[in-house]
Amino acid sequence: MAEEQNHHLPPESSPEQNHHPPPESPPPPPQKNHNHFPPPEMIPDRNIKECNMHPQTSEPYRALCTCLTILLLILGATALALWLVYRPHKPQFTVAAVAICSLNATSPPSQISTTMQFTIVTRNPNRRVSIRYDRLQAFVAYRNQAITQQVMLPPLAHGRHSSVAVSPVLGGVAVPVSAEVLNELVIDEAYGVVKLRVVVVGRLRWKVTGLGIRTGHYGIYVKCDVLVGLKKGFVGQVPLLGSPDCKVDI
Repeated sequence: MAEEQNHHLPPESSPEQNHHPPPESPPPPPQKNHNHFPPPEMIPDRNIKECNMHPQTSEPYRALCTCLTILLLILGATALALWLVYRPHKPQFTVAAVAICSLNATSPPSQISTTMQFTIVTRNPNRRVSIRYDRLQAFVAYRNQAITQQVMLPPLAHGRHSSVAVSPVLGGVAVPVSAEVLNELVIDEAYGVVKLRVVVVGRLRWKVTGLGIRTGHYGIYVKCDVLVGLKKGFVGQVPLLGSPDCKVDI
């Protein structure tokens, strides 16, 4: 019976038959290349034509910039030439004559009362530019102190390359001064030489004849130092000693 039972048992398998190879892992998926560019033959012809049109579209802008640059250069050269030809020069002033109508010094209080007439000649050195003065005022000073009040002068038109003379009468009202100035005036009158300064302030503007161009207003400050031969109590026109020096600031 035992033989029959062993006959029905399944045969034992060998270790080599039970060994199976492990299954192969699937290949990794291909990685995407984000920097991939298609070959040149795959670029459509339309893109190539559009790229070739960009240099052509920039040519009008380049021509416009060139024209504007040339125009600005021409305008700049024209303005420079006009400035060199028509550039205005400062007017020139000089004192031609001085007349003393009265000159009194009183103390106390320290005051000077005087009436003087100055003949002032102004010259326009410009051949193509005229000058227009307005808001002119004049006064007389002695040793850096005013001895007359400011007097308004009428507007003055100055033609091209011409001279104009004005003769304002200054003073008439007593003006307070320091005691030192009063003493110096007494000493100078006794010596016979007095240094006076006539001052003219206002504003001017230039006009280019033929072009109708007018400049803005500029302030003008003129001071003329004159030496006069003057004795105490003398009245009338006094002699000018030396050439009066006038300085013009604009």
